[in-house]
Amino acid sequence: MIPFAIAASLSLTAPELPPLPPIKRDPQVTYVDRAGAVLGVRGGRYGPPVDIAKLPAHVPAAFVAIEDRRFYEHTGFDPVGMARALVANAEQGRAAQGASTITQQLARNLYLSPDQTMERKARELMYAVQLERTYSKKQILGLYLSRVYFGSGAYGLEAASRRYFNKPAARLTLREAATLAGVLKSPTAYNPIEQPKRAAQRADLVLAVMVETGAISPAARTKAMSQPLKLAPSAAGGASQYFIDWLDGERRRLVGQPKQDVVVETTLDAGLETAAASALRSTVARYQAQAVSQGALVAVDGLGRVRAMVGGLDYAAAPYNRAVSAKRQAGSSWKPFVYLTALEQGSTPDTTVVDEPVVFGTWSPENYGDAYAGTLTLEQAVAQSVNTVAVRLADEVGRPNVAATAKRLGIVSAVNTDPAMALGTSLVSPLEMAQAYGAFANGGKRVSAYGIERIRTNGGTVLYQRKATSQAQVIANPALSDLNRMLRNAVVAGTGARARVPGYDLAGKTGTTSDYKDAWFAGYTGGLAAVVWMGNDNGAPMKRVTGGAAPAEAWRSFMTVALKRGPAQAIPAGPPAPLPPPAPILDPTLQTVAAPAAPTPLAPVAN
Repeated sequence: MIPFAIAASLSLTAPELPPLPPIKRDPQVTYVDRAGAVLGVRGGRYGPPVDIAKLPAHVPAAFVAIEDRRFYEHTGFDPVGMARALVANAEQGRAAQGASTITQQLARNLYLSPDQTMERKARELMYAVQLERTYSKKQILGLYLSRVYFGSGAYGLEAASRRYFNKPAARLTLREAATLAGVLKSPTAYNPIEQPKRAAQRADLVLAVMVETGAISPAARTKAMSQPLKLAPSAAGGASQYFIDWLDGERRRLVGQPKQDVVVETTLDAGLETAAASALRSTVARYQAQAVSQGALVAVDGLGRVRAMVGGLDYAAAPYNRAVSAKRQAGSSWKPFVYLTALEQGSTPDTTVVDEPVVFGTWSPENYGDAYAGTLTLEQAVAQSVNTVAVRLADEVGRPNVAATAKRLGIVSAVNTDPAMALGTSLVSPLEMAQAYGAFANGGKRVSAYGIERIRTNGGTVLYQRKATSQAQVIANPALSDLNRMLRNAVVAGTGARARVPGYDLAGKTGTTSDYKDAWFAGYTGGLAAVVWMGNDNGAPMKRVTGGAAPAEAWRSFMTVALKRGPAQAIPAGPPAPLPPPAPILDPTLQTVAAPAAPTPLAPVAN
């Protein structure tokens, strides 16, 4: 601590101030959800300069109270504060209190290094005195709040206000202002995202000091702390950052590197994103004892708009996007492509098959539980996810045809055609599966997932606008309606029963790999398909976790919210089935009907 006499001497010889260093930053890219709520910001780190005159009185008062309560009385340094700090530090035998004023902190941020030396401290004090001679108190406070670091990548009050609360600083409540003022002591220890309890305690301390200084009344403090702190959706967990990462490359491709701040209007629904993140976290927590550590969820509407995308449980800890980049075996969630191919070749849900052991070369598929049910309909085989039936059916209809069906519906990864392909041994991402199931949800039209609707400057100039495009009809009737019937039954009376939400038209399919390394639930309602994957990043097997358990439960939790947020729709029937063949011609001689030739039925899977 600099002795008062030395401080006074230095203040008399304060040097001329260097020019204010400009706030330099790259153009800022702000991503907003479909309703305009901020999801996240990339690029420039600083917010715009703070104008104290436009802030509510309680905002600057919060910072002054906790950082420098004699700010409006001193001339750059505070001898009273220095004395108080000296006494406190001597009593505790350590540097328990600091005595730097807001003006000194500003001087340090503007002109000096953080080195803890007597020379640097002396220069800091001299610059502080000169700042006080050059600028008004409001200007100094505005400069300070424009540049100080608030954690989570936010420099300046405006950036922090939008980062944490999705609002301009001019609209900060008393509780929010106290929270941000409390962050400055330690942006890590008092970050409201990472340390909500400690941040709340620190905010209450700020309010208590504001009461001491007369800035607010005790009643105002009590009322402020009784109001819940509402963090912005992007702040509360950061799940949408996976989505932004996915879009960032696409944004660069569409408009390049912007020369000014831009806003990217996306398809994401922040409410659904929050529901998806919550569903994954809570479900994985329940199944941790069964060696489940990660999950992903993607929801796509019938036009391909991504409404929710969660690529993992904790973006800050692991930003790898499992919803897009992770390729895992799909298990039985792949089987609808097998059954759709069979339906398109003439089978129906009532076509009978036999569940019995079958051998392909040296490989023989096994059912879950190693049991065989004998004669079944295709609808029953789907509901119970019978492996032997799916494998033989794929062989009957042609595995290359099954692969072609999957590609037609939106699978872009390579698809193998060995006998086990019917059981989902190809590696795919949750996003691909959501695209493919999207065609089941929208009446049979091809879905191509996308996330950017428009890119504009802050001034409103449109740099990119997505154009409406027609969707190809990739599934026709009766195959589409038959498949929907079968997948509805899989939820009502099959392995997907835990995904059921009473009162809604839902369909879907579970998926579990034979070694329990991957578990899926892929399902849909009218106009919305959602896919859940769970497993471990290192490929370690789970402890008998199936797609009908944890993934189906997470899917149900998410869909319960999704179905209430928008008007619930029945799964659409799709295009009309082809007209029946023309009426037969009567033979006037025999007076009999010459029946048209019957189509060749699919050979039953038996013996």
